[in-house]
Amino acid sequence: MVKKINSKEFEAVKNDGVIVVDFNATWCNPCKMLAPILESVSEKITDVKFYAIDTDQNTELAIKCGVSSIPAVMIFKNGEKVAENIGFVPEDAMMEFVNSNK
Repeated sequence: MVKKINSKEFEAVKNDGVIVVDFNATWCNPCKMLAPILESVSEKITDVKFYAIDTDQNTELAIKCGVSSIPAVMIFKNGEKVAENIGFVPEDAMMEFVNSNK
Protein backbone atom coordinates (compact mmCIF):
# COMPACT_ATOMS: atom_id res chain seq x y z
CA MET A 1 0.00 0.00 0.00
CA VAL A 2 1.21 3.49 -0.86
CA LYS A 3 0.33 5.93 1.92
CA LYS A 4 -0.16 9.61 1.12
CA ILE A 5 1.80 11.77 3.56
CA ASN A 6 2.81 15.40 4.04
CA SER A 7 6.08 17.07 5.02
CA LYS A 8 5.52 16.62 8.74
CA GLU A 9 4.73 12.94 8.35
CA PHE A 10 7.79 12.50 6.09
CA GLU A 11 10.01 13.81 8.88
CA ALA A 12 8.49 11.19 11.19
CA VAL A 13 8.99 8.22 8.82
CA LYS A 14 12.18 9.07 6.92
CA ASN A 15 14.40 7.22 9.38
CA ASP A 16 12.28 4.03 9.38
CA GLY A 17 14.77 1.87 7.51
CA VAL A 18 14.13 1.76 3.76
CA ILE A 19 11.29 3.85 2.34
CA VAL A 20 10.18 4.61 -1.21
CA VAL A 21 8.74 8.07 -1.78
CA ASP A 22 6.77 9.04 -4.88
CA PHE A 23 6.83 12.83 -5.39
CA ASN A 24 3.89 13.67 -7.64
CA ALA A 25 1.11 16.14 -8.43
CA THR A 26 -2.58 15.71 -9.18
CA TRP A 27 -2.27 17.43 -12.59
CA CYS A 28 0.66 15.26 -13.76
CA ASN A 29 -0.44 12.56 -16.23
CA PRO A 30 2.74 10.43 -15.92
CA CYS A 31 2.23 10.57 -12.14
CA LYS A 32 -1.31 9.24 -12.57
CA MET A 33 0.02 6.42 -14.76
CA LEU A 34 2.74 5.54 -12.24
CA ALA A 35 0.44 5.42 -9.18
CA PRO A 36 -1.12 1.98 -9.87
CA ILE A 37 2.31 0.57 -10.72
CA LEU A 38 3.69 1.72 -7.38
CA GLU A 39 0.63 0.29 -5.65
CA SER A 40 1.29 -3.08 -7.30
CA VAL A 41 5.01 -2.98 -6.50
CA SER A 42 4.22 -2.10 -2.86
CA GLU A 43 2.07 -5.24 -2.61
CA LYS A 44 4.91 -7.40 -3.95
CA ILE A 45 7.82 -5.86 -2.04
CA THR A 46 6.58 -5.95 1.52
CA ASP A 47 9.83 -5.25 3.39
CA VAL A 48 9.87 -1.62 2.21
CA LYS A 49 7.37 1.12 3.06
CA PHE A 50 5.89 3.17 0.21
CA TYR A 51 4.72 6.79 0.48
CA ALA A 52 3.36 9.44 -1.89
CA ILE A 53 3.85 13.18 -1.48
CA ASP A 54 2.02 15.87 -3.46
CA THR A 55 4.66 18.39 -4.50
CA ASP A 56 2.13 21.21 -4.86
CA GLN A 57 1.11 20.86 -1.22
CA ASN A 58 4.64 20.14 0.05
CA THR A 59 6.80 22.43 -2.07
CA GLU A 60 9.50 23.07 0.54
CA LEU A 61 10.04 19.34 1.10
CA ALA A 62 10.21 18.71 -2.65
CA ILE A 63 12.89 21.40 -2.99
CA LYS A 64 14.76 20.08 0.06
CA CYS A 65 14.79 16.57 -1.44
CA GLY A 66 16.01 17.86 -4.81
CA VAL A 67 12.90 17.15 -6.87
CA SER A 68 13.51 18.71 -10.28
CA SER A 69 10.82 16.90 -12.28
CA ILE A 70 7.90 14.62 -11.52
CA PRO A 71 7.12 11.89 -11.04
CA ALA A 72 10.23 11.46 -8.94
CA VAL A 73 10.55 8.21 -7.01
CA MET A 74 13.24 8.33 -4.35
CA ILE A 75 14.54 5.64 -2.04
CA PHE A 76 15.74 6.65 1.41
CA LYS A 77 17.71 4.51 3.85
CA ASN A 78 17.66 5.75 7.41
CA GLY A 79 16.93 9.29 6.24
CA GLU A 80 19.51 9.44 3.43
CA LYS A 81 18.50 9.49 -0.23
CA VAL A 82 20.24 6.56 -1.93
CA ALA A 83 18.48 6.40 -5.31
CA GLU A 84 16.20 8.38 -7.57
CA ASN A 85 14.15 7.64 -10.66
CA ILE A 86 12.60 10.46 -12.69
CA GLY A 87 9.63 9.90 -14.97
CA PHE A 88 7.32 7.03 -15.74
CA VAL A 89 8.68 3.48 -15.81
CA PRO A 90 6.86 0.16 -16.32
CA GLU A 91 6.30 -2.18 -13.40
CA ASP A 92 9.22 -4.53 -14.11
CA ALA A 93 11.66 -1.60 -14.19
CA MET A 94 10.21 -0.18 -10.95
CA MET A 95 10.52 -3.59 -9.28
CA GLU A 96 14.18 -3.74 -10.32
CA PHE A 97 14.79 -0.15 -9.16
CA VAL A 98 13.36 -0.82 -5.69
CA ASN A 99 14.91 -4.28 -5.27
CA SER A 100 18.37 -3.11 -6.30
CA ASN A 101 18.35 -0.16 -3.88
CA LYS A 102 16.76 -1.54 -0.73
